[in-house]
Amino acid sequence: MLLSISHTQASEITLPGSKSISNRVLLLAALSKNSCHIKRLLKSDDTERMLDALTALGVSMQKANDELIIHGANGVFRQPETLFLGNAGTAFRPLTAVLAVLGVECELTGVARMYERPVADLVIALRQIGADIRYLHNDGFPPLKIGKFADNGCRTVQVSGSVSSQFLSALLMALPLTKKAYEIQVLGDLISKPYIDITLNLLQRFGVEIENQDYQAFRLPETAFGDSQNSIYTAPNELLVEGDASGASYFMAAGILGKNPIKINGIDKNSIQGDIAFANHLEQMGANVEWGEGFITVSAPHNLQLQAFDIDANHIPDAAMTFAVIALAAQGRSAIRNIASWRVKETDRIAAMACELRKLGAKVETTNDAIFITPPEKLNENVAIDTYDDHRIAMCFSLVSLLGVPVVINNPECVNKTFPTYFEVFQGIMKK
Repeated sequence: MLLSISHTQASEITLPGSKSISNRVLLLAALSKNSCHIKRLLKSDDTERMLDALTALGVSMQKANDELIIHGANGVFRQPETLFLGNAGTAFRPLTAVLAVLGVECELTGVARMYERPVADLVIALRQIGADIRYLHNDGFPPLKIGKFADNGCRTVQVSGSVSSQFLSALLMALPLTKKAYEIQVLGDLISKPYIDITLNLLQRFGVEIENQDYQAFRLPETAFGDSQNSIYTAPNELLVEGDASGASYFMAAGILGKNPIKINGIDKNSIQGDIAFANHLEQMGANVEWGEGFITVSAPHNLQLQAFDIDANHIPDAAMTFAVIALAAQGRSAIRNIASWRVKETDRIAAMACELRKLGAKVETTNDAIFITPPEKLNENVAIDTYDDHRIAMCFSLVSLLGVPVVINNPECVNKTFPTYFEVFQGIMKK
Protein backbone atom coordinates (compact mmCIF):
# COMPACT_ATOMS: atom_id res chain seq x y z
CA MET A 1 0.00 0.00 0.00
CA LEU A 2 1.46 3.37 -1.11
CA LEU A 3 0.60 6.33 1.11
CA SER A 4 1.09 9.90 -0.07
CA ILE A 5 -1.12 12.34 1.78
CA SER A 6 -1.96 15.97 1.00
CA HIS A 7 -2.92 18.27 3.88
CA THR A 8 -6.43 19.70 3.96
CA GLN A 9 -8.96 20.97 6.49
CA ALA A 10 -9.89 19.62 9.91
CA SER A 11 -11.06 16.03 10.10
CA GLU A 12 -13.05 13.84 12.47
CA ILE A 13 -12.95 10.13 13.23
CA THR A 14 -14.65 7.65 15.55
CA LEU A 15 -12.44 5.04 17.17
CA PRO A 16 -13.17 1.31 17.24
CA GLY A 17 -13.54 -0.24 20.68
CA SER A 18 -10.49 -0.88 22.84
CA LYS A 19 -8.90 -4.32 22.41
CA SER A 20 -7.72 -4.39 26.02
CA ILE A 21 -11.19 -3.63 27.32
CA SER A 22 -13.04 -5.79 24.78
CA ASN A 23 -11.24 -9.06 25.53
CA ARG A 24 -11.33 -8.51 29.29
CA VAL A 25 -15.05 -7.78 29.17
CA LEU A 26 -15.76 -10.80 26.97
CA LEU A 27 -14.09 -13.17 29.41
CA LEU A 28 -15.61 -11.64 32.54
CA ALA A 29 -19.07 -11.64 30.96
CA ALA A 30 -18.65 -15.28 29.95
CA LEU A 31 -17.81 -16.19 33.56
CA SER A 32 -20.74 -14.26 35.04
CA LYS A 33 -23.96 -15.66 36.46
CA ASN A 34 -26.14 -13.46 34.22
CA SER A 35 -26.28 -11.86 30.76
CA CYS A 36 -24.44 -8.76 29.59
CA HIS A 37 -25.22 -6.55 26.59
CA ILE A 38 -21.86 -5.29 25.29
CA LYS A 39 -21.91 -2.26 22.98
CA ARG A 40 -19.20 -0.94 20.64
CA LEU A 41 -17.23 -4.16 20.97
CA LEU A 42 -14.07 -4.20 18.87
CA LYS A 43 -14.38 -6.44 15.83
CA SER A 44 -10.87 -7.66 15.06
CA ASP A 45 -8.69 -10.75 14.80
CA ASP A 46 -7.90 -10.70 18.53
CA THR A 47 -11.51 -10.44 19.68
CA GLU A 48 -12.54 -13.09 17.16
CA ARG A 49 -10.01 -15.47 18.72
CA MET A 50 -11.51 -14.82 22.15
CA LEU A 51 -15.06 -15.26 20.84
CA ASP A 52 -14.12 -18.51 19.09
CA ALA A 53 -12.61 -19.80 22.34
CA LEU A 54 -15.62 -18.83 24.43
CA THR A 55 -17.95 -20.51 21.93
CA ALA A 56 -15.87 -23.69 22.12
CA LEU A 57 -16.08 -23.45 25.91
CA GLY A 58 -19.88 -23.52 25.70
CA VAL A 59 -20.71 -19.85 26.17
CA SER A 60 -23.97 -18.76 24.52
CA MET A 61 -24.06 -15.40 22.74
CA GLN A 62 -26.00 -13.32 20.23
CA LYS A 63 -24.10 -11.08 17.78
CA ALA A 64 -25.28 -7.96 15.97
CA ASN A 65 -22.61 -5.77 14.31
CA ASP A 66 -20.57 -4.17 17.11
CA GLU A 67 -23.01 -5.27 19.79
CA LEU A 68 -23.11 -8.60 21.56
CA ILE A 69 -25.19 -10.24 24.25
CA ILE A 70 -23.26 -12.82 26.25
CA HIS A 71 -25.16 -15.23 28.45
CA GLY A 72 -22.75 -15.97 31.27
CA ALA A 73 -21.81 -19.60 31.88
CA ASN A 74 -21.83 -19.12 35.66
CA GLY A 75 -18.17 -20.13 35.95
CA VAL A 76 -18.71 -23.51 34.27
CA PHE A 77 -17.05 -24.21 30.92
CA ARG A 78 -17.06 -27.20 28.56
CA GLN A 79 -13.76 -28.98 28.01
CA PRO A 80 -12.74 -28.68 24.35
CA GLU A 81 -9.71 -30.64 23.20
CA THR A 82 -7.90 -27.59 21.77
CA LEU A 83 -8.31 -23.81 21.70
CA PHE A 84 -6.52 -21.89 18.93
CA LEU A 85 -5.76 -18.32 20.00
CA GLY A 86 -3.67 -17.02 17.11
CA ASN A 87 -1.32 -14.30 18.34
CA ALA A 88 -3.81 -12.73 20.76
CA GLY A 89 -1.95 -12.19 24.02
CA THR A 90 -5.03 -10.56 25.59
CA ALA A 91 -6.84 -13.85 25.00
CA PHE A 92 -4.04 -16.37 25.65
CA ARG A 93 -2.77 -15.11 29.02
CA PRO A 94 -6.10 -14.62 30.86
CA LEU A 95 -7.58 -17.81 29.42
CA THR A 96 -4.52 -19.73 30.61
CA ALA A 97 -5.15 -18.54 34.17
CA VAL A 98 -8.92 -18.95 34.13
CA LEU A 99 -8.89 -22.42 32.60
CA ALA A 100 -6.10 -23.55 34.93
CA VAL A 101 -8.03 -22.42 38.02
CA LEU A 102 -11.26 -23.99 36.75
CA GLY A 103 -9.44 -27.19 35.82
CA VAL A 104 -10.64 -27.15 32.21
CA GLU A 105 -8.51 -29.80 30.52
CA CYS A 106 -7.45 -28.66 27.05
CA GLU A 107 -4.54 -27.50 24.93
CA LEU A 108 -3.93 -23.82 24.18
CA THR A 109 -2.29 -23.23 20.80
CA GLY A 110 -1.56 -20.31 18.49
CA VAL A 111 0.54 -19.09 15.59
CA ALA A 112 4.33 -19.47 15.44
CA ARG A 113 5.00 -16.03 16.96
CA MET A 114 2.85 -16.88 19.98
CA TYR A 115 5.24 -19.78 20.65
CA GLU A 116 8.05 -17.20 20.97
CA ARG A 117 6.21 -15.04 23.51
CA PRO A 118 7.17 -15.97 27.10
CA VAL A 119 4.53 -17.24 29.49
CA ALA A 120 6.74 -18.82 32.18
CA ASP A 121 6.09 -16.17 34.84
CA LEU A 122 2.35 -16.83 34.66
CA VAL A 123 2.75 -20.61 34.67
CA ILE A 124 5.09 -20.46 37.68
CA ALA A 125 2.57 -18.32 39.58
CA LEU A 126 -0.34 -20.66 38.81
CA ARG A 127 1.61 -23.77 39.73
CA GLN A 128 2.19 -22.26 43.19
CA ILE A 129 -1.50 -22.71 43.99
CA GLY A 130 -2.05 -26.14 42.45
CA ALA A 131 -2.55 -25.58 38.72
CA ASP A 132 -1.52 -28.36 36.35
CA ILE A 133 0.10 -26.72 33.30
CA ARG A 134 2.55 -28.43 30.98
CA TYR A 135 4.63 -27.05 28.11
CA LEU A 136 4.06 -28.96 24.88
CA HIS A 137 7.13 -27.66 23.01
CA ASN A 138 9.69 -25.41 24.71
CA ASP A 139 9.76 -24.72 28.44
CA GLY A 140 8.53 -21.23 29.21
CA PHE A 141 6.52 -20.80 26.01
CA PRO A 142 3.21 -21.88 24.46
CA PRO A 143 1.60 -24.15 23.44
CA LEU A 144 0.29 -25.33 26.79
CA LYS A 145 -1.63 -28.29 28.16
CA ILE A 146 -4.03 -27.45 30.99
CA GLY A 147 -4.96 -30.17 33.46
CA LYS A 148 -7.08 -30.50 36.60
CA PHE A 149 -6.71 -27.95 39.40
CA ALA A 150 -5.79 -29.27 42.87
CA ASP A 151 -6.01 -26.57 45.55
CA ASN A 152 -2.93 -27.02 47.73
CA GLY A 153 -3.90 -24.45 50.35
CA CYS A 154 -1.33 -21.87 49.28
CA ARG A 155 -2.89 -18.41 49.55
CA THR A 156 0.09 -16.25 48.59
CA VAL A 157 1.06 -16.02 44.93
CA GLN A 158 4.21 -14.39 43.66
CA VAL A 159 4.47 -13.15 40.07
CA SER A 160 7.10 -11.20 38.19
CA GLY A 161 5.96 -7.80 36.99
CA SER A 162 8.92 -7.03 34.74
CA VAL A 163 7.97 -8.84 31.50
CA SER A 164 4.25 -8.26 30.97
CA SER A 165 1.42 -6.82 33.05
CA GLN A 166 -0.87 -9.36 31.35
CA PHE A 167 0.37 -12.06 33.75
CA LEU A 168 -0.84 -10.10 36.76
CA SER A 169 -4.10 -9.18 35.01
CA ALA A 170 -4.67 -12.86 34.27
CA LEU A 171 -4.26 -13.78 37.94
CA LEU A 172 -6.52 -10.93 39.05
CA MET A 173 -9.31 -12.22 36.80
CA ALA A 174 -8.82 -15.91 37.60
CA LEU A 175 -8.26 -16.11 41.36
CA PRO A 176 -11.71 -14.79 42.40
CA LEU A 177 -13.14 -17.93 40.75
CA THR A 178 -11.62 -20.01 43.55
CA LYS A 179 -13.78 -18.17 46.12
CA LYS A 180 -10.71 -18.06 48.37
CA ALA A 181 -8.79 -15.12 49.82
CA TYR A 182 -5.43 -14.63 48.12
CA GLU A 183 -2.57 -12.17 48.20
CA ILE A 184 -0.67 -11.61 44.96
CA GLN A 185 2.85 -10.29 45.50
CA VAL A 186 4.59 -8.58 42.59
CA LEU A 187 8.29 -9.37 42.20
CA GLY A 188 10.40 -6.52 40.82
CA ASP A 189 9.08 -3.35 39.22
CA LEU A 190 5.64 -3.71 37.66
CA ILE A 191 5.51 -2.43 34.08
CA SER A 192 2.47 -0.99 32.33
CA LYS A 193 0.58 -0.16 35.53
CA PRO A 194 -2.30 1.54 33.64
CA TYR A 195 -3.27 -1.83 32.16
CA ILE A 196 -3.65 -3.19 35.69
CA ASP A 197 -5.89 -0.22 36.42
CA ILE A 198 -8.09 -1.27 33.48
CA THR A 199 -8.36 -4.78 34.92
CA LEU A 200 -9.20 -3.57 38.43
CA ASN A 201 -11.79 -1.12 37.09
CA LEU A 202 -13.54 -3.83 35.08
CA LEU A 203 -13.41 -6.33 37.93
CA GLN A 204 -15.21 -3.76 40.06
CA ARG A 205 -17.90 -3.39 37.39
CA PHE A 206 -18.37 -7.16 37.55
CA GLY A 207 -18.75 -7.13 41.31
CA VAL A 208 -15.24 -7.93 42.55
CA GLU A 209 -13.22 -5.52 44.69
CA ILE A 210 -9.49 -6.13 44.95
CA GLU A 211 -7.22 -4.14 47.24
CA ASN A 212 -4.25 -2.57 45.45
CA GLN A 213 -1.29 -1.96 47.76
CA ASP A 214 0.83 0.42 45.68
CA TYR A 215 1.11 -2.13 42.85
CA GLN A 216 3.35 -4.31 45.03
CA ALA A 217 0.63 -6.52 46.45
CA PHE A 218 -3.01 -7.18 45.63
CA ARG A 219 -5.45 -8.65 48.15
CA LEU A 220 -8.59 -10.60 47.36
CA PRO A 221 -10.61 -10.20 50.54
CA GLU A 222 -12.34 -12.95 52.49
CA THR A 223 -15.85 -13.24 51.11
CA ALA A 224 -18.77 -15.23 52.52
CA PHE A 225 -19.24 -17.58 49.58
CA GLY A 226 -20.77 -20.35 51.67
CA ASP A 227 -21.60 -23.42 49.62
CA SER A 228 -22.74 -21.41 46.61
CA GLN A 229 -21.89 -22.92 43.26
CA ASN A 230 -22.52 -19.64 41.46
CA SER A 231 -19.77 -17.62 39.85
CA ILE A 232 -18.52 -14.69 41.88
CA TYR A 233 -18.93 -12.46 38.83
CA THR A 234 -22.13 -10.49 38.21
CA ALA A 235 -22.16 -8.66 34.88
CA PRO A 236 -23.68 -5.21 34.42
CA ASN A 237 -26.80 -5.43 32.27
CA GLU A 238 -25.16 -3.17 29.69
CA LEU A 239 -21.56 -2.17 29.09
CA LEU A 240 -20.17 0.33 26.55
CA VAL A 241 -16.60 -0.33 25.42
CA GLU A 242 -14.44 2.80 25.21
CA GLY A 243 -12.69 3.71 21.98
CA ASP A 244 -9.16 2.37 21.67
CA ALA A 245 -6.75 4.88 23.21
CA SER A 246 -3.70 3.19 21.66
CA GLY A 247 -5.33 3.52 18.24
CA ALA A 248 -6.09 7.14 19.02
CA SER A 249 -2.37 7.90 19.29
CA TYR A 250 -1.91 7.74 15.50
CA PHE A 251 -4.61 10.31 14.93
CA MET A 252 -3.39 12.51 17.78
CA ALA A 253 0.02 12.46 16.13
CA ALA A 254 -1.63 13.25 12.79
CA GLY A 255 -3.03 16.37 14.40
CA ILE A 256 0.45 17.81 14.86
CA LEU A 257 2.37 16.16 12.01
CA GLY A 258 -0.30 16.93 9.44
CA LYS A 259 -0.84 20.47 10.78
CA ASN A 260 -4.64 20.02 10.68
CA PRO A 261 -6.92 19.63 13.72
CA ILE A 262 -8.14 16.07 14.27
CA LYS A 263 -11.24 15.40 16.36
CA ILE A 264 -11.23 11.88 17.79
CA ASN A 265 -14.52 10.48 19.10
CA GLY A 266 -14.71 7.60 21.57
CA ILE A 267 -12.36 8.66 24.36
CA ASP A 268 -12.12 11.56 26.78
CA LYS A 269 -10.29 12.57 29.95
CA ASN A 270 -12.36 10.07 31.98
CA SER A 271 -11.04 7.09 30.00
CA ILE A 272 -9.84 4.14 32.07
CA GLN A 273 -7.03 3.52 29.55
CA GLY A 274 -3.58 4.75 30.42
CA ASP A 275 -2.69 5.48 26.81
CA ILE A 276 -4.68 8.72 26.93
CA ALA A 277 -1.54 10.07 28.65
CA PHE A 278 -0.09 10.20 25.14
CA ALA A 279 -2.05 13.44 24.73
CA ASN A 280 -0.34 14.93 27.77
CA HIS A 281 3.06 14.27 26.22
CA LEU A 282 1.92 15.96 22.99
CA GLU A 283 0.87 19.01 25.01
CA GLN A 284 4.37 19.16 26.49
CA MET A 285 5.70 19.17 22.93
CA GLY A 286 3.56 22.19 22.10
CA ALA A 287 0.38 20.64 20.68
CA ASN A 288 -3.04 22.11 21.34
CA VAL A 289 -5.21 19.49 23.09
CA GLU A 290 -8.91 20.02 23.77
CA TRP A 291 -10.83 17.52 25.89
CA GLY A 292 -14.59 17.29 25.44
CA GLU A 293 -17.32 14.89 26.50
CA GLY A 294 -16.57 11.75 24.53
CA PHE A 295 -13.88 13.27 22.32
CA ILE A 296 -10.45 14.86 22.09
CA THR A 297 -9.20 17.33 19.49
CA VAL A 298 -5.50 17.72 18.73
CA SER A 299 -3.88 20.39 16.58
CA ALA A 300 -0.55 22.15 16.15
CA PRO A 301 0.06 25.86 16.68
CA HIS A 302 1.19 27.75 13.58
CA ASN A 303 4.83 27.00 12.72
CA LEU A 304 5.29 24.53 15.60
CA GLN A 305 8.90 23.32 15.67
CA LEU A 306 9.09 19.97 17.40
CA GLN A 307 12.09 19.57 19.66
CA ALA A 308 13.87 16.34 20.54
CA PHE A 309 12.34 14.57 23.53
CA ASP A 310 13.27 12.02 26.17
CA ILE A 311 10.31 9.95 27.38
CA ASP A 312 9.97 7.20 29.98
CA ALA A 313 7.24 5.18 28.24
CA ASN A 314 6.75 2.42 30.81
CA HIS A 315 3.16 3.55 31.39
CA ILE A 316 2.18 3.72 27.68
CA PRO A 317 4.17 1.01 25.86
CA ASP A 318 1.79 0.61 22.92
CA ALA A 319 1.12 4.30 22.26
CA ALA A 320 4.83 5.04 22.78
CA MET A 321 5.60 3.41 19.42
CA THR A 322 4.00 6.43 17.76
CA PHE A 323 6.70 8.66 19.26
CA ALA A 324 9.28 6.82 17.15
CA VAL A 325 7.79 8.36 14.01
CA ILE A 326 7.19 11.75 15.66
CA ALA A 327 10.95 11.72 16.37
CA LEU A 328 11.54 11.93 12.61
CA ALA A 329 10.00 15.42 12.67
CA ALA A 330 11.84 16.58 15.80
CA GLN A 331 15.08 18.52 15.94
CA GLY A 332 17.87 16.44 17.46
CA ARG A 333 18.21 13.03 19.12
CA SER A 334 15.06 11.72 20.82
CA ALA A 335 14.86 8.89 23.34
CA ILE A 336 12.08 6.45 24.23
CA ARG A 337 13.03 4.55 27.38
CA ASN A 338 11.77 1.76 29.63
CA ILE A 339 10.22 -0.21 26.77
CA ALA A 340 11.64 -3.70 27.37
CA SER A 341 8.11 -5.07 26.89
CA TRP A 342 8.40 -4.18 23.18
CA ARG A 343 10.72 -7.18 22.85
CA VAL A 344 7.96 -9.72 23.62
CA LYS A 345 5.03 -8.27 21.69
CA GLU A 346 3.74 -9.35 18.27
CA THR A 347 7.35 -9.03 17.15
CA ASP A 348 10.54 -7.66 18.72
CA ARG A 349 9.35 -4.10 18.31
CA ILE A 350 12.60 -2.42 19.30
CA ALA A 351 14.53 -4.31 16.61
CA ALA A 352 11.76 -3.92 14.03
CA MET A 353 11.27 -0.19 14.58
CA ALA A 354 15.03 0.39 14.41
CA CYS A 355 15.33 -1.48 11.12
CA GLU A 356 12.48 0.40 9.43
CA LEU A 357 13.52 3.82 10.76
CA ARG A 358 17.01 3.27 9.33
CA LYS A 359 15.48 2.58 5.91
CA LEU A 360 14.09 6.12 6.05
CA GLY A 361 17.56 7.49 6.75
CA ALA A 362 17.36 7.93 10.52
CA LYS A 363 20.27 7.19 12.82
CA VAL A 364 19.01 4.69 15.40
CA GLU A 365 20.63 3.28 18.52
CA THR A 366 19.04 0.66 20.77
CA THR A 367 19.52 -1.01 24.13
CA ASN A 368 17.52 -3.81 25.70
CA ASP A 369 14.87 -1.35 26.87
CA ALA A 370 15.32 1.87 24.90
CA ILE A 371 15.55 3.36 21.41
CA PHE A 372 17.30 6.59 20.39
CA ILE A 373 16.38 8.28 17.11
CA THR A 374 18.09 11.08 15.20
CA PRO A 375 16.28 12.14 12.01
CA PRO A 376 18.15 12.71 8.75
CA GLU A 377 18.21 16.08 7.00
CA LYS A 378 15.86 14.57 4.40
CA LEU A 379 13.86 11.38 4.68
CA ASN A 380 14.22 8.73 1.99
CA GLU A 381 11.17 8.51 -0.26
CA ASN A 382 9.08 5.52 -1.36
CA VAL A 383 10.63 3.27 1.25
CA ALA A 384 8.96 -0.13 1.56
CA ILE A 385 8.16 -0.65 5.26
CA ASP A 386 8.04 -4.25 6.46
CA THR A 387 5.41 -4.70 9.16
CA TYR A 388 6.42 -8.08 10.67
CA ASP A 389 2.72 -8.98 10.87
CA ASP A 390 2.51 -6.33 13.61
CA HIS A 391 -0.47 -4.01 13.43
CA ARG A 392 1.18 -1.21 15.38
CA ILE A 393 4.22 -1.02 13.12
CA ALA A 394 1.95 -0.64 10.09
CA MET A 395 -0.10 2.11 11.72
CA CYS A 396 2.95 3.95 13.08
CA PHE A 397 4.73 4.17 9.74
CA SER A 398 1.62 5.39 7.92
CA LEU A 399 2.36 8.69 9.69
CA VAL A 400 5.54 9.13 7.65
CA SER A 401 3.30 10.15 4.74
CA LEU A 402 2.37 13.27 6.72
CA LEU A 403 5.98 14.44 6.56
CA GLY A 404 5.80 14.97 2.81
CA VAL A 405 7.38 11.62 1.99
CA PRO A 406 5.50 8.82 0.19
CA VAL A 407 5.89 5.47 1.91
CA VAL A 408 4.92 1.91 1.00
CA ILE A 409 3.36 -0.24 3.75
CA ASN A 410 3.82 -3.96 3.14
CA ASN A 411 1.13 -6.34 4.37
CA PRO A 412 -1.28 -3.59 5.49
CA GLU A 413 -3.85 -6.28 6.36
CA CYS A 414 -2.01 -6.90 9.63
CA VAL A 415 -4.02 -4.01 11.13
CA ASN A 416 -6.96 -6.44 11.26
CA LYS A 417 -5.62 -7.47 14.67
CA THR A 418 -7.08 -4.35 16.32
CA PHE A 419 -8.20 -1.76 13.73
CA PRO A 420 -9.40 -3.41 10.49
CA THR A 421 -10.52 -0.13 8.89
CA TYR A 422 -7.43 1.86 9.87
CA PHE A 423 -6.08 2.69 6.40
CA GLU A 424 -9.53 3.48 5.08
CA VAL A 425 -10.09 5.89 7.98
CA PHE A 426 -6.57 7.33 7.77
CA GLN A 427 -6.72 8.12 4.08
CA GLY A 428 -10.33 9.27 4.29
CA ILE A 429 -9.80 11.99 6.91
CA MET A 430 -6.72 13.35 5.19
CA LYS A 431 -8.53 13.80 1.90
CA LYS A 432 -11.43 15.80 3.30
